[in-house]
Amino acid sequence: MKQIEVQIMGQSYLLGCPDGGESQLRDAVERVDAAMCKIRDAGKVKARDRIAVLASLNLAFDLAAQQAAAAAAPAAVPAATAPAETGEADPKAAQLIQRLDQALAGDGHLL
Repeated sequence: MKQIEVQIMGQSYLLGCPDGGESQLRDAVERVDAAMCKIRDAGKVKARDRIAVLASLNLAFDLAAQQAAAAAAPAAVPAATAPAETGEADPKAAQLIQRLDQALAGDGHLL
């Protein structure tokens, strides 16, 4: 296992990476960074930990939606044209994010 340094929202992280997995890890870092920057740039959430939680939930929701779509109709929707990839907003995801934001609004610390 080797270590690689990455940047997420301008902060450096040293991550362990299995041999041959660097490309996949860097792709994952890019997705996390993009998701976090999108939330930060929207201006509604300022705390880095809250941004991380919301980005994690968004990515997990997108992954679950893709897996459900693939299980329901494996050949019907290619991965490149899935709604999560085209940036279409999912009303249920938006509602979940809003509820999370309301629940976390009064708490400056998650831990």
